[in-house]
Amino acid sequence: MGADAGRKLGTVPEKKGDSPHFSVRYTIAAAQYPIEPLADWDAYEAKLTRWVASAAESGAALAVFPEYGGMELASLEPATMGDLAGSLASVAALVPQVDALHAELAKRFGLHILAASLPRLDADGRYRNAARLFAPSGKAGTQDKLVMTRFEREQWFVSAGVDGLTLFETALGKLAVLICYDSEFPLLARAAVDAGAEVLLVPSCTDSLHGYWRVRLGAQARALEGQCYAVQSPTVGEAEWSPAVDVNRGAAGVYGPPDRGMPEDGVIAIGAEGESQWVFAEIDLGKVAELRADGGVLNARDWRDQPGAGPLPALHVVSLL
Repeated sequence: MGADAGRKLGTVPEKKGDSPHFSVRYTIAAAQYPIEPLADWDAYEAKLTRWVASAAESGAALAVFPEYGGMELASLEPATMGDLAGSLASVAALVPQVDALHAELAKRFGLHILAASLPRLDADGRYRNAARLFAPSGKAGTQDKLVMTRFEREQWFVSAGVDGLTLFETALGKLAVLICYDSEFPLLARAAVDAGAEVLLVPSCTDSLHGYWRVRLGAQARALEGQCYAVQSPTVGEAEWSPAVDVNRGAAGVYGPPDRGMPEDGVIAIGAEGESQWVFAEIDLGKVAELRADGGVLNARDWRDQPGAGPLPALHVVSLL
């Protein structure tokens, strides 16, 4: 973390010609979140509260939890713990209760929270993998996963989201969420960048280092292409009782484009693979603006110059201000 990492949010005027340019800097916390059996709901509430409190006490303005981190809630229904379909149903039934807890914690600790994604059962009878972003103001928004992995399609029968990509306008800048596999498809990130996204949040859940590196390389490539930040948060640990998230590999990371003012390899912060921990980094949205305007290269601008560049996926805006 930088010297100002303990500060939640700072707006600093920087001289640009005859008028000040305002740069937003804040600390982001990316979870390496362990999947663990839970004795009861109170145990889950206590665990999540500890994690959020720890992030807030370290100065984080945004806490990012991983894809399918909520599947540990299947342990509250022992009869479904070894049942893939049953675990989906038992966790989906808890979504309103889980969301209420996250909304309360965001307000209590005064930070934004990207909740661990959960399966949601929709009116059409299909499950969808949904991540939810909570603001301290009480506002919230949802991003569904848009491209499903083979496991989700062929074994779990979780369907792709139907509402497309969301751009979240927040006090922390413009954010977009690319759930795990979605980060490996550049047109999704490009649509968000074209709409002004400065930070891409990449919650992930992978059962091998091959999977972890696919998502990590996707996140770093999206940071390069969009001249923006990308933040990966994985599940970690083993949960033999779960047919859904039995093995979890990965490391949390905060990435930027390898250009002036950023690390040469683009790695701003990285965790120890497999450990249960927060990974903290300070990000500065002013650097995104500067690099997009006058970087060593101008990937964000020059995207349109590549042969075959065409229409991008539809996107809608949700304000959490």
